[in-house]
Amino acid sequence: MRELALGVDFGTSGVRLAAIARAGETVAEVGGPYPGPFECPESWREGFLSLMLQLPLEIRQRVHAISLAGTSGTLLLCEDDGRLLPGDLAQALPYHLACEAQLPEVRRLLGEAASHPAGQASGSLARALLLLERCYSYRYGATFLIRHQADWLMGWLLNNWRWGEEGNNLRLGWDLGSQRWLGFLQAAPWANALPQIVPSGMVLGPAAPAVAAALGLAETCQVVAGTTDANAAVLAADPAPGDGITVLGSTLVLKQFVPEPIQVVGVSCHRVNGRWLLGGASNTGGAILSRYFTSPMIEELSRQIDPQISTGLRLRPLLGRGERFPADDPHLQSILEPRPVSDVMFLQALLEGITTIEQEGWQRFRELGAPPIARIITLGGGASNAQWRQLRQKTLGLPILNRPKLSAAWGMALLAQGKMGMSSLDPAR
Repeated sequence: MRELALGVDFGTSGVRLAAIARAGETVAEVGGPYPGPFECPESWREGFLSLMLQLPLEIRQRVHAISLAGTSGTLLLCEDDGRLLPGDLAQALPYHLACEAQLPEVRRLLGEAASHPAGQASGSLARALLLLERCYSYRYGATFLIRHQADWLMGWLLNNWRWGEEGNNLRLGWDLGSQRWLGFLQAAPWANALPQIVPSGMVLGPAAPAVAAALGLAETCQVVAGTTDANAAVLAADPAPGDGITVLGSTLVLKQFVPEPIQVVGVSCHRVNGRWLLGGASNTGGAILSRYFTSPMIEELSRQIDPQISTGLRLRPLLGRGERFPADDPHLQSILEPRPVSDVMFLQALLEGITTIEQEGWQRFRELGAPPIARIITLGGGASNAQWRQLRQKTLGLPILNRPKLSAAWGMALLAQGKMGMSSLDPAR
């Protein structure tokens, strides 16, 4: 029986699984929504379990390595055995939540490193401080951990919540260059709640027996440290030199490989397969479209759009107040009016607004010293929209390749596949 690798992507709206063989062909790929609110961690786990049971047992038992991706910045508190805290503390804070009131303490903790990506209101460190304030206001005295979405789920697979993957923790204050927590974080009274950082792609050990049994996995199935959902999409795209990556999912994400790390507020710089990957994530994206239109409506209305004729409207479709990228501005307001009577025109105006933010994002990368891009590879649900591609190509002035079938789950499966057969991390480390 051929060994398989399984990739799992926990996105904003749901979960997706991809199982691939060693030759790279896809054996199975399924996706579905969360059974509950995104902020509910149990909903992530239940959605994953439900999808796994949709895969034939014969496929699940052939999985020898598994890797997870999650939304970068979605953060929660849990017990040291992974159990969620009581009451409202059981809810995660989503990646797009800006915590401006926590900025003074963020900057104090980071010290001279305040320009690091962790030093912004929409960073994980600001959300962690808000969670800690809520925790102390509950007078909750037990040992707790601060974990991102992918790290909490990875801990569940291992029955060990000790680890945190480096890419998911950059905005919490982990520095890739020095391989340490920045500023005064290590001296904070809650420093023991921070994860022990491991690199993406490290084999951490076999899945816990009870979890493997529940999922129908082989007892020898290895858990591989994953990455963020956007980085997983880049792994799936396998870009050539000069390519930029745009992920048109629930949010808009731009990615580009750069020769040297760029560390400033508002962008991230990950190390993926030994290369520096610059990234920016906006609070615009497909989640705005779904507020007004169903997927079939978007498909039908898009066919009626003439990309060569602009609406003349200048909307700024954000999820709410505040933006992360291209501008780090917690006060920036969404502009969704005036709404035209025509649904076709309104949808086009929203698409134009998202495209304008994308254009500003690529300009921001150039200002920071990134080399110019010659082509854009588009991933995510928006990559299936041919009219949007034409509209973007006209605005951005670059050739655009849509690759809607390249999922972040597939990228995680590729990462896991490359680690099959490798020895796991020494538990004593």
